[in-house]
Amino acid sequence: MERLGRCLPTIASINTSYSQSQSRLPAQCQSLEEKKAISDVRRTFCLFVTFDLLFVSLLWIIELNTNGGIKKNLEDEILNYNFKTSFFDIFSLAVFRFVVLLLAYALLRLRHWWVIAVTTLITSGFLIIKVILSIQFQTKGAFGYVLPIVSFVLAWLETWFLDFKVLIQEAEDERLYQTVHARSVHSPLLYPRLVSEGQFYSPPESFAGSEDEYEGEGIERRAVTPQEKEYVRQGQEAMKVMEQILGQEEHWKFEKENDNSDAVYTFEVPYHGRSFILKAFLQCSAELVYQEVILQPEKVVIWNRTVSVCQILQRVDDNTLITYDVSAGAAGGVVSPRDFVNVRRIERKKDMYISSGVSTTHDTRPPQKKYVRGENGPGGFVVLKSPQNPNVCTFVWILNTDLKGRLPRYLIQQSLAATMLEFIAHLRQRINEISEGTH
Repeated sequence: MERLGRCLPTIASINTSYSQSQSRLPAQCQSLEEKKAISDVRRTFCLFVTFDLLFVSLLWIIELNTNGGIKKNLEDEILNYNFKTSFFDIFSLAVFRFVVLLLAYALLRLRHWWVIAVTTLITSGFLIIKVILSIQFQTKGAFGYVLPIVSFVLAWLETWFLDFKVLIQEAEDERLYQTVHARSVHSPLLYPRLVSEGQFYSPPESFAGSEDEYEGEGIERRAVTPQEKEYVRQGQEAMKVMEQILGQEEHWKFEKENDNSDAVYTFEVPYHGRSFILKAFLQCSAELVYQEVILQPEKVVIWNRTVSVCQILQRVDDNTLITYDVSAGAAGGVVSPRDFVNVRRIERKKDMYISSGVSTTHDTRPPQKKYVRGENGPGGFVVLKSPQNPNVCTFVWILNTDLKGRLPRYLIQQSLAATMLEFIAHLRQRINEISEGTH
């Protein structure tokens, strides 16, 4: 590591360890390199807008072909237009939506909802006024009600489809494209690859590369059953993803910051989704944070109010353990407590301490009705030492979680960022209490 200070350095040693094991990108990610001029979901939206015009036109033609024929009714509805009896204006609304929406989202390819909001507002307002004032609709039979209702429903379906399908899907595709493109040019791959088990193994109390290292054999000495070996494998896979996220700090997206300059970032991880990353600079030794956060997870509940339960269910080997965690409620009680069963892997290296984790299952803790069972993707804690000052360190928390339940995405994102900043505030308070107790 060349520097630490306020910024997290690029972890060259991590990147180097993967340089001999890089593999090709999966086919579905390679295809993103060639971005389409218009996405499939946007093309479907344009087809639906065209269907809107054609369907309304068809219904209007059917209405014109009754009671006197098309020619006479066209003269009555266009040349002798009457707001209360004519359906020409409803057909004109469909043409208006077709022209404006295709111009905005097919030709100009806008990525904002304001255009369709305007067309839907105009359509809805006009139809409501027309239905209220046009008391003679009943003389036209079923078409007096069908055409306005169909036009109203189609306008709102277009709004729903654009806002909840097109824009969201294109945003996800764009983030994935940028991640894959940047990674293929500048950074090591995030995708799983074949790596020997011994490559990452370092007992908690020995430095990576020391003579005390078992080089993979120590894992099998402790993890003897197939289930234990699976736990070890899960912990190692989480460690690989987590280390590679650390090596791509330049691609983290800033989200928010508090008064202490603790910052929360996000990063899109292929196959795992969005990870939240907390980075903080602490005025204490890395060993102190290592002891309080990583080595003694069951004692975190004493000072961390964001967690109500943390129990060690099983110690698999010197590096791997299974924990049961219950998070406290968030967002003023809107997000109820969640419980998690995690496999954690702890490694101590020369310049950092790492604890990776990912959700797993354990016979002693099946899902309960009392809590919603959440699911964690690869993440964990990192404590980076400062080569210039042993009394300061950089703390990083990578969180990839699915809270399950029916929660809006924006609420989850705000809740997770707030929870991470609350956690670091509790950690600072704990560090101050320990520092005051030692004086």
